[in-house]
Amino acid sequence: MPELFDSFDTTEPDDATLRASELEVDSPASPCAIVVLVGDRRYDAPGDNTDEMVVELLREVGFQVDGVVRVKSKKSEIRKAIETGVVGGVDLVLTLGGTGVGPRDKTPEATRAVIDKVVPGVSQAIRASGQACGAVDACTSRGVCGVSGSTVVVNLASSRQAIRDGVSTAAPLVSHLINELNQYSV
Repeated sequence: MPELFDSFDTTEPDDATLRASELEVDSPASPCAIVVLVGDRRYDAPGDNTDEMVVELLREVGFQVDGVVRVKSKKSEIRKAIETGVVGGVDLVLTLGGTGVGPRDKTPEATRAVIDKVVPGVSQAIRASGQACGAVDACTSRGVCGVSGSTVVVNLASSRQAIRDGVSTAAPLVSHLINELNQYSV
């Protein structure tokens, strides 16, 4: 039996190794998001860089963007894009457009068909902030926010002002929801 213990290294680690291990902190991975651009022609215009703008905004508030998807204003296509993000395990699906009152605005209905729990406070905060900053389409939006599985889904109006304000308003709220979902996940 003594031979077994003789083979172990019993020397103490040096001070540099101890300091390095004490300073080592597990940094949480950035939450992942996908963006769904909803519109029949809105995002196809030459020179439109809405996709680049929203990716940059999300990165600035700490999200890793896994992709940007463009879909027509059809409830089935919007729902399928949201479900793809949910099944793919992203933390956030952010939809842009289709939140007005026009006949082709179907994003809230498609979102409701996917989410398990509605989180109305986020949508209310986005509308209130949109009104304060003068983004008319943001404050008149029918957009919803909810949770599907462990994914947060947020609808924003499509104007550049509504997107900028919506991302900055929703980011801390969505981060809180993601933390709650991760804390209580089984």
